[in-house]
Order: sequence, then C-alpha cells, then structure tokens
Amino acid sequence: MTSNSHNRAGLAIGLILLGVAAISVNDMLIKRLSGGYPLHQIVFTRSAIGILLGLVLVKLEGGFHLLKTRQPGLHLLRGLLIVISNMSFFLALSVLPLAEATALFFAAPLFITLLSIPLLGEKVGPLRLGAVIVGFIGVVIMMRPWASTATLEVSRWVLLLPVLAALTYALNQLMTRKLGVNSKGSALMVYIQAAFVAVSLGFFLIAGDGRFVDEGSSASLQFLLRAWIWPAREDYLTFLGIGLNIALIGYCLSQAYRLGDAATVAPFEYIGLPLAVFWGFVIFGDLPVWEVWVGIALILASGLFVYLRERQKALRVTRLQGGRRA
Repeated sequence: MTSNSHNRAGLAIGLILLGVAAISVNDMLIKRLSGGYPLHQIVFTRSAIGILLGLVLVKLEGGFHLLKTRQPGLHLLRGLLIVISNMSFFLALSVLPLAEATALFFAAPLFITLLSIPLLGEKVGPLRLGAVIVGFIGVVIMMRPWASTATLEVSRWVLLLPVLAALTYALNQLMTRKLGVNSKGSALMVYIQAAFVAVSLGFFLIAGDGRFVDEGSSASLQFLLRAWIWPAREDYLTFLGIGLNIALIGYCLSQAYRLGDAATVAPFEYIGLPLAVFWGFVIFGDLPVWEVWVGIALILASGLFVYLRERQKALRVTRLQGGRRA
C-alpha cells in the first residue's frame, strides 16, 4: 500500500471515529429533549441548521453546482429511508435506555450481510452466515421474549423500533452500493437534511398542534405527536448543539466512506456501543441489564467477525488482481 493510501485510510478512520462520537452525543441530547418537545420539532430544528452548514461546506468544496445530480430519485429514496431509520430509532430512544436502543440498532451490519445475498447476489460463506445468526440471537436475547410486558416496562413494539431502524439503514446502504452515488460528502449531507426538513414540516402541518395525542398516550406516541412549543431558554444551546452535530455527522460519515473502503472503516463504528453505555450511565444513570450485556457481546463479536472476513476477502481479491497485472 502506498503512503498516500495509508494517509487516506488513516484520515477515513479518524473521520469515522469523530462521526460516531458525534452520533453518541446527538442521541444523548435528543433523549434529554424527548420529554418536553415533539420529535418532528427537534428534527426540523437540527436539520435546518444542518442544511445551512452543509451549504457552506458545498461552497467550500467547489460551489453550489455540486448539488446538481443525475440521480434525483435515488437521493429521494435514500433520504426517505434515512428518515424512517432515524425517526424509528429516536422514538425507541425516548423510552428505552440509550445502550439498549443503540445495541439493537447495531443489527444493521448483520442485515447488510444477510440482504446482500438476494439483493446484490453476493456469496456469503458458512462462517459469515453463522456469525450473522449469532448476532441475531443476541438481538432476540435483548428483546427477552420469555419476559412479561410488566417485567419489560415497555411495549414489544418499542423494542422492534431500533430493529426497524437497522433494517431501513441497511437497505439504504445496499441501495447506495448497488446504484452508486457520485456526489461530494457535503452534497450528500444537504440532500439528507432536506428530506428531514420536508418530513418534519409535513408532521407540523398535520399534527403540529398536538390534536392527535393526549395524556393517556404512550411516551413514544407523545414524543412523535405532541404540539410544537417555543424552546425554553436553557434548551437553546442544546438545540444548537444538535444542529451543529448533525452537520458534523453527515460530513464525517460521508467523507470516511469516500476516502476508505468499507471493510476498513465500518468496524470502527462499533465504538458507538461503549459510548452509548457511557452516556447512558453518566447522564441518565442507566446500566444495561444482563440480557442487554449478552446481546451487546454477541452483536459486537459477530459484527466484527463479519467485517474482518469481508476485509480478508477484499485483500485476497486485490492480491489476485495485482498478480494478474504482473
């Protein structure tokens, strides 16, 4: 590998670590606000700030002509999938401990591996397939099918929300891999935040006065449909921080995967699991129950194994191609 390749890989790893750290802070801040503000208001505010910062980055990267695309339908579909993924996750986050919701979402790499077989025609060997099965066993353990609803303290539908978020995120990644996206990281960020703004404004027009929710509704439903309110003064900086964070996240993740191959970059996303445990304990006083610890261990182990196998496969292909050229 050349020195330039090493530099690009190092920069990609640094960007993914920064992006994942920003995601963990973003999740923690949204959970803090979930008891008093509707989800669509938080999403609108952060995405409006994110778009403004994204446009600045577009200008710095070459100008607004970078926003032109020959694949508007692809970007629209990607945006909608990311919106579904994010909003499903945040609805779960309002009632689930941070570490538990985050761990369930990390089923996404398992979905990517499993769905790549029918959607991309990729071959997945028995070892990787076995690792995926182990990871999904971890998901099942965290959902605790043997426990009563009273013991869980949340609806089983809530436990499925992070899994839905993982599935839609995986479909987005596979679609992007199949069709390709030839856009700068800043432009990708603007497209995604525009989708968030459009959907959150739709929620405001339909349910922004809180007409569809009452005090007897579940905490998740209240978070989704409660009325918009003017933020309290002490929350101004939190809203601003979420907006700045989403711009940082969008740029770092897009650039990381543009500069480095997925097999190198993706394993570093798992730093999000210990960060979620950290913020959950420090800010909310939550520590995972034993089933969640077991699930985290199984998902972490299986996900890292899958990525390592993919990296070994990519290296073998690279050596074979190099040998043929020689």
